[in-house]
Amino acid sequence: MSEEAIERESMSYDVVVVGAGPSGLAAAIRLKQVAAENEREIGVCVLEKGSEVGAHILSGAVLETRALDELLPDWRALGAPVTTEVSDEKFLFLRETTATSVPTSLLPPSLKNHGNYIISLGNLCRWLGEQAEALGVEIYPGFAASEVLFDPDGRVRGVATGDMGIGADGTPTANHTPGIELHAAYTFFAEGCRGQLGRQLMAHFDLRIECEDQTYGIGIKELWQVAPEQHQLGLVVHTAGWPLRSDTYGGSFLYHLEDNQVAVGYVIALDYKNPYLSPFDEFQRFKTHPAIRPTFEGGKRISYGARALNEGGVQSLPKLVFPGGALIGCEAGTLNVPKIKGTHTAMKSGMLAAEAAAEAILQAGERAPAQVLDAFVSKFSESWVHQELWKARNFRPAFKYGLMAGTFLAGLDQVLLRGRAPWTLRHGHADHETLEHKDKHTPINYPRPDGEVTFDRLSSVYISNTNHEENQPPHLTLKDASVPIAVNLEKYDAPEQRYCPAQVYEIVRDDDGANPRLQINAQNCVHCKTCDIKDPTQNIVWVAPEGGGGPNYPNM
Repeated sequence: MSEEAIERESMSYDVVVVGAGPSGLAAAIRLKQVAAENEREIGVCVLEKGSEVGAHILSGAVLETRALDELLPDWRALGAPVTTEVSDEKFLFLRETTATSVPTSLLPPSLKNHGNYIISLGNLCRWLGEQAEALGVEIYPGFAASEVLFDPDGRVRGVATGDMGIGADGTPTANHTPGIELHAAYTFFAEGCRGQLGRQLMAHFDLRIECEDQTYGIGIKELWQVAPEQHQLGLVVHTAGWPLRSDTYGGSFLYHLEDNQVAVGYVIALDYKNPYLSPFDEFQRFKTHPAIRPTFEGGKRISYGARALNEGGVQSLPKLVFPGGALIGCEAGTLNVPKIKGTHTAMKSGMLAAEAAAEAILQAGERAPAQVLDAFVSKFSESWVHQELWKARNFRPAFKYGLMAGTFLAGLDQVLLRGRAPWTLRHGHADHETLEHKDKHTPINYPRPDGEVTFDRLSSVYISNTNHEENQPPHLTLKDASVPIAVNLEKYDAPEQRYCPAQVYEIVRDDDGANPRLQINAQNCVHCKTCDIKDPTQNIVWVAPEGGGGPNYPNM
């Protein structure tokens, strides 16, 4: 995180936002709104590593519009891509060949979706980007923030984008362009779950000293065009149970959008124990269930992607502020797990940070604003976001006791006690600590893909439109090159081959089966961050590749 001794151009703003997701864009819009309300100017810049706003955005997604209503009350008149209201919903407990429907009247309030909308979060972010630019926000897609910049006194004073045109050997190519420094009074880090710079800042400022380890899930999603007779506009379906064992937390979603499209996905908690478990293959197997497969027969798969998500809740939230900046949205971990929603909470956290920063900047005038945005912490703790997360805090850790016990405990907490239990359950671990030795488990024999409803990894990555400039330094880095064979292969049978949903990691051998070594196919990476989270020795570190690389999701 130290500054490089090279000449770089610089640009100055009042606030720089790293990441054009829902929290970052909501923050940018709210900054400009507060400035206009005070007839002042606040300079705001948003950096986005994807090739365009929305290119790297992946979510279910069912939207609760509470934050959007507050940010842009006339969003309907403005043409927001929020049109498919939830018309019906089902929750199924699956066994291998049967499905039991749970009456919606028995579901916790947090799992009910009346009044919510099925959306493409990528398209919503594209639209939010247009609203931000109309207010004067400068948005720069294709530029990855790769370094945090500090003042001599240790205050964050902005970020630098990565150099373009650096070859795989680390030397500049003929296309080399140095990165740019962006300086600001405040820098908001809104990189999403397991952000590269956010992770560094948490360590640098010890922001996690008073909270539990974050715990995560991997979400894998496909977008389908289904036969008209299999489509029910506005239908929301969630499932739990098969194909996962009862000691592994996870479940699925099927959301029926407009134009006979269905978004289907599977989320598996990354604290699973079995090193042979493959989240990708569990998702493909799920689609073969008799209650699920008919939806996709005769249909066409349009897109594929994967992304890690935070599941820790309020007890895993780090300190949100530090000198010169703040963590917002999924960078901090504001997902509401029982609701299976994080867009509205992410947006509101960005709005609260924006209000605190705008107030500090406007009050300071020509003077330097306050070092630390303590007002954001106060606003957040008094907000409906914190209230939501507090009520949801016991849901996810209840399932460490298994599916049945977890369902009972979560029902007790969410239905009977309405999230007001006088106790707080602990997660008690980091996800990379939970893998057990391979000798305790047997390999899982997953069915071969049929090419109709189930597919392999490489054909899936192909329709994610993932691409990276091949001649660039590796963005999937190893602290110790000997660990993948000496530790991961020896103890866990190289689990990175299975937890990666994009076939980035492969163990290759000589023709006689000797000399095993790890091959990293970085070109396939969809930026899900699962390897950075689940690697048992934390030897794999994900860093931002050259800006514009990665997936290009069209409607996810």
